[in-house]
Amino acid sequence: MGSEDNILDELLKEIAGLINEYPKAIERRAAAIQATGKDPDLVEKLVKAADTMRDSGNLYLTWAKHYAAVAQGNTDASSDEDETEDFDV
Repeated sequence: MGSEDNILDELLKEIAGLINEYPKAIERRAAAIQATGKDPDLVEKLVKAADTMRDSGNLYLTWAKHYAAVAQGNTDASSDEDETEDFDV
């Protein structure tokens, strides 16, 4: 089971990193569009999208951690942790 546990831990780290970086990439794209002075509506949509992805990323990561713990035999795994600090919320 140790090898599978390691895979789950590695995947969780990868998922957390991607969930953290994705909103930042959207914000950079919004900033680039804003710098050109083009399409302020698109800029606003992208900023809102980044906020939404940051907030919802917390939910998905919390459940991923919960199920990884369950898969590792932790029957007391709880999803009560607040992960918002992971995403600068």
